Amino acid sequence: MNIFMRRFSPEMGQDQTKQQIEKGLKLYQSNQTDKALHVWTKVLEKTSDPGGKFRVLGCLITAHSEMGKYKDMLKYALDQIDTAREMEDPDYLTEGYLNLARSNEKLCDFQKTVSYCKTCLNMQGTTVSLQLNGQVCLSMGNAYLGLSVFQKALESYEKALRYAHNNDDKMLECRVCCSLGNIYVQLKDYEKALFFPCKAAELVNDYGKGWSLKYRAMSQYHMSVAYRKMERLPDAMECCEESMKIALQHGDRPLQALCLLNFADIHRCRHDVDLCTLKVHCLSEGIYRSQGQQEELREQVVKFLQCVEELELYCGMCGESIGDRDQKLQALPCSHIFHLKCLQTNGTKGCPKCFKSSMKPGFV
Repeated sequence: MNIFMRRFSPEMGQDQTKQQIEKGLKLYQSNQTDKALHVWTKVLEKTSDPGGKFRVLGCLITAHSEMGKYKDMLKYALDQIDTAREMEDPDYLTEGYLNLARSNEKLCDFQKTVSYCKTCLNMQGTTVSLQLNGQVCLSMGNAYLGLSVFQKALESYEKALRYAHNNDDKMLECRVCCSLGNIYVQLKDYEKALFFPCKAAELVNDYGKGWSLKYRAMSQYHMSVAYRKMERLPDAMECCEESMKIALQHGDRPLQALCLLNFADIHRCRHDVDLCTLKVHCLSEGIYRSQGQQEELREQVVKFLQCVEELELYCGMCGESIGDRDQKLQALPCSHIFHLKCLQTNGTKGCPKCFKSSMKPGFV
């Protein structure tokens, strides 16, 4: 009887669909991604409301984009455009084609991205769909940048910026500024490459109180890249660490990957390749730990400890690693390095490692 009832359970109506979508959004915004995906998947299976189905597919598209699962993102985008075609609504069709364009942009199929963006711009929708044109131009600009067609990319970004200003859309303006930073990095105008993400960061500070943290993370990442190109490496490291921190909190795996690559480039510029390896292992460990991937986590912990052992980057008293986070250290005249707190609790007057008598701090 229970099996029969489950098989023929009533479908979700419009109100219930809306409630469950909102429930999933609250879970997602509190970083409970798996629970949010479970709620949305159930809605997708049970809803009888086409508008609700379209909206929940949009939520799944966004979530899988931020998880870096671009093939799944494309699958849901295709389902969404089919739903929009059934509804025969130009506004839904415009949004559906925009999500198809974004999915193909993430998968680096830039020709398809441009094609879908042109379809969006040719749609005769209402004011709602016209408000999406700025996002369409942004996606088209990103595609042209991927194809190295710089002039068309700049033209598209300029149009997107115009739409953002006309609609007072600060979020779109922030995203366009980050993309402009990216194009000027490639064109090697590093002053402009820094100016635009700094402008994005200003927008986040001035208007972004209720925005997703990803906007701050995105602007900090692009600032870090520009600082690195200008050889302002301490600034680059500070911005990249801030971006990585938010990306880990938000579960933004594509941004985590970009930050890891940027960390490697910063350390390469400093010529401290060994410390770069240590940093990558340390950050990878944090990513796998937050994702609950135990096998990969164990592998990174082993690699991290091996790197620490090879570089002798550990305190001679407590045995904990040195160089993976901000800590107060003290070097002795014998060049052995310890945590300052460990030395302060040491009852002897000699070096705890080589037992030389002088405990007078060295110059470093």
